[in-house]
Amino acid sequence: MAVYKLSALAATLGLTVRGGQGVDPDITGINTLDDAVPGEVSFLANPKYTHKLATTRATAVIVSPEHADQVACALVSASPYQDFGRALALFAVRQGSFTGISDRAFVHPDAQLGQGVTVYPFVYIGPATSVGDGSTLFPGVYVGEHCKIGARCTLYPNAVLMAGTTLGDGCILHPGAVLGAEGFGFTRTPSGIQKIPQTGSVCLGDRVEVGANAAIDRAVLAKTEVGDDTKIDNLVQLGHNVTVGRECFIVSQVGVAGSTHIGNGCTLAGQVGVAGHLHIGDNVTLGPQSGVAQDIPSNTVMGGSPAVPQSTYMRTLALMPRFPELFKRLSKVEKLLEKLVGTKPAD
Repeated sequence: MAVYKLSALAATLGLTVRGGQGVDPDITGINTLDDAVPGEVSFLANPKYTHKLATTRATAVIVSPEHADQVACALVSASPYQDFGRALALFAVRQGSFTGISDRAFVHPDAQLGQGVTVYPFVYIGPATSVGDGSTLFPGVYVGEHCKIGARCTLYPNAVLMAGTTLGDGCILHPGAVLGAEGFGFTRTPSGIQKIPQTGSVCLGDRVEVGANAAIDRAVLAKTEVGDDTKIDNLVQLGHNVTVGRECFIVSQVGVAGSTHIGNGCTLAGQVGVAGHLHIGDNVTLGPQSGVAQDIPSNTVMGGSPAVPQSTYMRTLALMPRFPELFKRLSKVEKLLEKLVGTKPAD
């Protein structure tokens, strides 16, 4: 278990200690304002929880300058949530304890493993596949033939790389993620449904993270591609030939149909559905449960289904509870018009 002196923790994070009565206690972990005990550090990122500063038992709290005087000991930060994340990484317990290459794993003689690779029991690594230095493959991982895994990648239990899949350096695949399964390629013919072979690949850039039970399908031809530093949540589906740019957030239960392009810096919130063969520009934000059926230009915020500009969506959302009342009022107006002009309004 990691232990830091408060001064050492502050120095590591580049933060200033304010208060604390000149003592330098040991810090053994990070916790919430409610649950922290002496010896732990907490944080305040959302002002709505400011009132909890008075009752927290944390030894120190990571806070912005305007809240530093509200706690007995503050670690003053310009970005409390980011520095909380950095502090948490220092104390996080590493998953797994096995090192080396298990004799209960299958590693094809034609596969190449770099220095410091860890392969847990019951891993399968196929022929003509390479695994970069310092990568870790947990139990149940399947890596097919002609795959390339970069350095310092982590593949958690039951992650799957079908043939021809490429991972850049520092990628993380959470349990059950499947990369390179066949895309949904079928067509109707007079004699029945015909399968269209999916012969392409999947390529992830550096530091891409793919959540549990997410699926990224291989392309019909060429490749399905995800850019550097993009983070993909659990239960996401990216169809064949989709391309996703750099530094995107693809949140849980998003589905993107085939051959759609998503630019850099985009955020697709939970349960967004995107039709195929569309172009979504850079820095686009799509709100929860948005349904996208047309191209979206860069630097746009959209919401709703079908997706419309966020301002329109919010106005519609505000009016929605009044729809029954408005319908009744409209019916009364129609009846009044019918009496005045003697003609029933058209439906």
